[in-house]
Amino acid sequence: MKKLVIILSLFLSLGSVAQPSADIIEYINNYKQLAILEMQRTGVPASIKLAQGIHETSAGKSDLVLKSRNHFGIKCKATWTGKKVYHDDDARGECFRSYSSSTDSYMDHSNFLKGSERYSSLFELDPTDYKAWAFGLKRAGYATNNKYSQIIIKLIEGYDLQQYSLIAMGKLAPSDEIMAGTGQDVIDVSVPAATIEAVAVSEQPKEELKEIATNYPKGEFSINNTRVIFAKSGTSLLGIAEQNDIPLGRLLDFNDIKAKDILEKSQLVFLQRKRKVSFNEFHIVQSGETLYDIAQQEGIRLESLVEYNLLRPHMKPAPGQKLNLQTKSSVRPALAEEIIAANTVQEAVLRKSSQADPAGTRHIVQTKETIYSISKKYGVDVEKILEWNNLQGFELRVGQELVIHKN
Repeated sequence: MKKLVIILSLFLSLGSVAQPSADIIEYINNYKQLAILEMQRTGVPASIKLAQGIHETSAGKSDLVLKSRNHFGIKCKATWTGKKVYHDDDARGECFRSYSSSTDSYMDHSNFLKGSERYSSLFELDPTDYKAWAFGLKRAGYATNNKYSQIIIKLIEGYDLQQYSLIAMGKLAPSDEIMAGTGQDVIDVSVPAATIEAVAVSEQPKEELKEIATNYPKGEFSINNTRVIFAKSGTSLLGIAEQNDIPLGRLLDFNDIKAKDILEKSQLVFLQRKRKVSFNEFHIVQSGETLYDIAQQEGIRLESLVEYNLLRPHMKPAPGQKLNLQTKSSVRPALAEEIIAANTVQEAVLRKSSQADPAGTRHIVQTKETIYSISKKYGVDVEKILEWNNLQGFELRVGQELVIHKN
């Protein structure tokens, strides 16, 4: 009964936004990292981007997004030279932009807003003022629906999307994220939306909710449509195999584990062979993650993950790198050891640069600072900071020295 009441209240609170709650949560979990990266790159608030994506695609289920991966309903326009798809909207058979990936759609949406004079005033607003952004988009003519601003605002407030803008700006740690629309601590995003919804609204005592929120569900569940359990360190793999009527050799093979019995650390243990592709298009590497960790989290075979990204199993990609989970990448992601070496060289260059250029300001990266927050502090473009410091991405480390020039 409690589950039914909560879901009904979400439907009522969103008014005309009648997409099922589980679909919306699944969309958020799939694309929140993209929204965060795009905010750091261009300044478009992650909360706004996610809300627009949810609304424009009916939480990833609309015909347009399924045909074209167009998440934001952007039409062709005279300047568009890419792929096209035709779809009924304000008129029959209108021309819409078509993308090879959702990443391309998210980036083009940012570039579309950033590069248009119509939307230039938005970038003068406080990026945390999502209401001003929502009304500004409507005034600038982004949509014809008179309730567009209210729909975007209700989605942001109903599903806690503001937290992703704060994470992008370094004002909120990713570990402090709460699960969309529930007020509960976030559950691992690898768990399917239906499982997440059931945990969030079930009749659990508060003491147990905290434990569930920081771990996987108890018992068997599913990741990437594959049966899996979460086992704690010290658990016998032979015991798991016998309990589930699986030969030990096959269980080890399912989990890319060489001959051993006792788990040295808590981890996911799959009860079926993992799939060759993940439901997600890519994975953003987090600090401390190994390729094995990522393969288990995404429910994908380690050999496939390695092949798609031109890597070897022992390699350790650097935090912030994007790994392909469905198709083969054209370039290998940067490795942690390469970033360390590059930073050593960069620091030497920065020292010389700061001595040779008295107009440059030296900035030491503090805890939770991002490229975007630093650019706002000094009133310079993100792209300029990347250029001045020979940075290849948005990943920063505490204590790193940056040079900032006056425009």
